[in-house]
Amino acid sequence: MACLQDSSSKKRTLDLLSRLLAGALPDYSEGELFDSLINRERLGSTGLGNGVALPHGRLAGLEAPLAAFVTLSDGGVDFDAIDNQPVDLLFALLVPEESTDEHLQILARLATMFSDAEFCASLRACTNTQQCLDQISHWDTRQQLSARTDTPCFTEESKDVYPL
Repeated sequence: MACLQDSSSKKRTLDLLSRLLAGALPDYSEGELFDSLINRERLGSTGLGNGVALPHGRLAGLEAPLAAFVTLSDGGVDFDAIDNQPVDLLFALLVPEESTDEHLQILARLATMFSDAEFCASLRACTNTQQCLDQISHWDTRQQLSARTDTPCFTEESKDVYPL
């Protein structure tokens, strides 16, 4: 997780997310992670609108889904979002190559989470990673929504990435 980061482009932002994810995936290079994210972007932007993007990709050999979250400073970056607005909240997701249903469930859950304007505003008000982590970790509790009711999606095991 990284809060209030500077970035000048979509590519640099994906690179930042790849570096964060690489810290938890020593068997993969930053380049492999970046390629996974950028290859998905080439199919169509993952910018949802309202300043939110959910870049995601698949990785061969990955055992479990993994995510990283970034907030950007200075109004965000052009991410080719559906509403043509800059993106300043990015939640990146990597899933095992064979993952299909779980991948879609996680993306649906994230889309629901980030469609909550009050939640997004609370993330934009955060000034450090702990505040962001607290907001994300407690969203389920506030919303009473969960794609998987047996385990929490977000854990405090790492402040940089989230095993899902």
